[in-house]
Amino acid sequence: MNSYGLFLLFAALTILSPGPGVVLTLTNALRHGWTGALPGILGIALGAFVVAGISATSVGLILATSASAFTVLKYAGAAYLLYLGYKSWRTDRFIPEREVNSSGPGYRFVEAASLQLLNPKAVFFFLAVFPQFIDTSTHYYSQFFTLVSSYSVLVILIHGSYALLANAAKGWLSSQKGSWLAAKVSGVTFAGFGVLMASASR
Repeated sequence: MNSYGLFLLFAALTILSPGPGVVLTLTNALRHGWTGALPGILGIALGAFVVAGISATSVGLILATSASAFTVLKYAGAAYLLYLGYKSWRTDRFIPEREVNSSGPGYRFVEAASLQLLNPKAVFFFLAVFPQFIDTSTHYYSQFFTLVSSYSVLVILIHGSYALLANAAKGWLSSQKGSWLAAKVSGVTFAGFGVLMASASR
């Protein structure tokens, strides 16, 4: 496995970035409390695990048979990260307003899992980013399982932290200055990782 520590840092920054999953977790926490947000957090983590599992076989085959495909995936991942950076930089709202109807734990779990399964950021992450941290000369699937399990655990930890901080940070994140600053920091972070990925070697 290549650079596991760097993977954890990169995965954490990806999960921390503004997106529909973060918005859903914050909204659930503000409406239902920390424990009420847990079903949604677990749904997001499960959704990530399922997306990764579906992509594992195809990615392994591509990496094992085509160096050019690896390069294509690398640049696809870099381009998507640069897009995320540009999109975040351009926005004025780190947390957009989102209405969520009152619902039970089961509904919140299914809603969050579906959100993750349909999230293009998750698809591109597993298809284009994971290969950068896998050594194709050794056991591919054990490495992939370790990475995706680590990613899912990070989802639970980070989104759980978001839920805990939601009420305390509500005033600052909804302010014009706070929301603007958070969006800019996120944009620069994504753009930086996009440049690093584009220059990475196999």
